[in-house]
Amino acid sequence: MVTVSQQDIDTFQRDGVVVIRGLFADHLEILRAGVSRNMAAPGPYASENRKDGETGRFFDDYCNWQRIPEFQDVIKNSEAAQVAAQLMQSSSVQLFHDHVLVKEPGTSMATPWHTDGPYYFVQGSQTLSFWSPLDPVDEATLRLVAGSHLWEKPVLPTRWTSEESFFPNADDYIAVPDPDAEDMRVVEWAMQPGDAIAFNYHVLHGARGNHATTRRRAFSLRLLGEDARYTTRPGPTSPPFPGHDMIEGQKLREDWFPVLIQEKG
Repeated sequence: MVTVSQQDIDTFQRDGVVVIRGLFADHLEILRAGVSRNMAAPGPYASENRKDGETGRFFDDYCNWQRIPEFQDVIKNSEAAQVAAQLMQSSSVQLFHDHVLVKEPGTSMATPWHTDGPYYFVQGSQTLSFWSPLDPVDEATLRLVAGSHLWEKPVLPTRWTSEESFFPNADDYIAVPDPDAEDMRVVEWAMQPGDAIAFNYHVLHGARGNHATTRRRAFSLRLLGEDARYTTRPGPTSPPFPGHDMIEGQKLREDWFPVLIQEKG
């Protein structure tokens, strides 16, 4: 059983990020099998993230839980939703989507610094992503800027390979910073398989390339708390979820985004 301390909750609320050791430790082989299934039969949003001058393979794909039974198993049977409820201080937890990111040995491309929130059609302070490596990681771990979820303006969403603005309203955002050059408080951890980093959608994060001799597989879950609502963006979101038919301020439809925890009032 995973224990969430008051310090964990306080750290998540203050910094927007905390590490939870062993969250998926009992589900590693299931997740690895699910990633293998995903890579063998990618979904419509899969990307190889090819960029001129970069070496190796950086595969990512999302929104596959409905067709990959291993992901469904972990969503249903792990403690992820319960831990998320405690960290977000939310009476409900709703699934947004899953995400797989694999960097093969010798992959030079870094995951660019970005925040997830501006790409999503979600507004609200109670949001949480889990990022869990399925292989030991050190240099290729996730890196995050503590407290960046509280910045006054969101960070400009860009396309990972072209670095162009994702939406036309670039002036509504701050330019993507260089946290190392600007001496920001970057947090990162060496991690064992099944450990998980929990972070708010608006935390600035990225990752180095994988220069190790072993692959780096990571599984993510994007979850929503009770104050999360649909909001419109000035263009297609990522993920796009075409045909959702939701309107501004609406709670996300539960037939597409299942409620995993709901406390009875």
